[in-house]
Amino acid sequence: MEKIKDYIFLHLAVMLFSFTSVFSKSASIQLKNGGLKNPMLYVFAFLMFFDCFVYAICWQKIIKKFDLNIGYANRSVYLLWSQVWAVSIFGEKLSVRNVIGVMIVLLGVIVVSLSAGKKDDDSRKKAVLQADGGNDTQKKRSTSTASSGRKQN
Repeated sequence: MEKIKDYIFLHLAVMLFSFTSVFSKSASIQLKNGGLKNPMLYVFAFLMFFDCFVYAICWQKIIKKFDLNIGYANRSVYLLWSQVWAVSIFGEKLSVRNVIGVMIVLLGVIVVSLSAGKKDDDSRKKAVLQADGGNDTQKKRSTSTASSGRKQN
């Protein structure tokens, strides 16, 4: 259950970061409409930098809970969110290439996440086997030492 919470936090952080592109495009629109004298340009520029700042803090917190390959693979979900914002906020149309590209990225994220999960399970099994094997070996040694000690008496 804890791992699910970590993944949710990771994806919320990525979603937060995806707003950087929204603020960037909004600043660009404001620059085009009003030039450098447009105060909304500076509002969106500030929001863009602030968003990056908050994301950097969140990223530092969440990356401690994942292997780097998992964190960076999941970070590419940014592309999905940027497409969602492009359609919902700016009214852009998605092309078939956009959809195929996002699907390929999502497939890659799934493959990396599942393969890392399998490696974690294998590592846990090996650790358990080694711990049990080490205990059995230790017990055999102590038993043989005790029995050899009795034979000598």
